[in-house]
Amino acid sequence: MTRGHLRAGERLPSEADLSKSLGVAPVTVREALLALRGRGLVVTRRGRNGGSFVAAHADPLTFAREAVRRTSRLALRDLGAHYAAITGACVRLAARRADPSETQRVRRRMEHIEELDAEAQRRLLDDVQIEIVALSQSARLTREQMKLQAELSPFLRLVAHETENLRRQGAHLAAVIDAVEAADPDAAGARTELMVAETIDALIRIQATG
Repeated sequence: MTRGHLRAGERLPSEADLSKSLGVAPVTVREALLALRGRGLVVTRRGRNGGSFVAAHADPLTFAREAVRRTSRLALRDLGAHYAAITGACVRLAARRADPSETQRVRRRMEHIEELDAEAQRRLLDDVQIEIVALSQSARLTREQMKLQAELSPFLRLVAHETENLRRQGAHLAAVIDAVEAADPDAAGARTELMVAETIDALIRIQATG
């Protein structure tokens, strides 16, 4: 929702269908939906035409701006530090473990990014980040990254609303792919940390301007 894949008012698949498509246990889906309801992003209606629906106010950019206003500068820095630590560890491991053919497959996802509209570019960058982390061949780290990506994605989206920032994010990820393919864990980690630092700095500037 906060990544813009679903629109306000759109009905979500059933818990069983979500469980099957995401490859997770039904209880995991149930817990995730409960968390989304708690954040006001999903509403549940009973009856014949009931189900779970994206809340009418769940506009991704509006959500992100409100979230930035509610979050202290210290908390933003802490989120960035957590994200950089996990993602940095993942890409360093990917640089040590990834097969070149796997890295090239991820690179091909980026080849035509300029042909996409800004919204599709943002979603692609989110997906590519997960795919790079998956090259670490660590299921635990990949699951943790997916949770972190969901948390940071609205903020990345808000920063990427400016075209130049979107291009910067794309350039950072392309450089991480290069470092992973070159089996250079230090370069992969350093570029990831730079990307996160720039994002947090941009969020603090947005916060300062209200």
